[in-house]
Amino acid sequence: MNDGEVAAGLAATPGYRYADRVGGRLHVAGQVPHDRSGLLVGIGDPAEQCRQCLRNLLTLARHHGFALGDIHRLTIYVVGDRAALGGAWDVVVDLFGGSVPPATLLGVAVLGHEDQLVEIDAEIDRGPTPLPR
Repeated sequence: MNDGEVAAGLAATPGYRYADRVGGRLHVAGQVPHDRSGLLVGIGDPAEQCRQCLRNLLTLARHHGFALGDIHRLTIYVVGDRAALGGAWDVVVDLFGGSVPPATLLGVAVLGHEDQLVEIDAEIDRGPTPLPR
């Protein structure tokens, strides 16, 4: 755990770090739907849990000096049926204004915390600016 990340608004983590920064890249642990005090939000609501995971991801990225545009890949894990996956996906599309970076949406049987329905993993990299097409 990094005290700076807790000060930035993320909950304390038991026995692991949120991220490691290596050069212009941020290696990120999967973000879970906990608020800053460590409470699970949105029980039974995959869309709300997705919002919290994304809030945590952006808080983490900004804390380390990255921006939304530095997110280059997402993996969204969702417990539930296609409607649950669709609800979480809609939140992701909304955050990225319809231009989501490469992403994988996965339906899974269970996640790490009781009542957790969503977890989001990302690759964050401030590499060279891509050339326009």
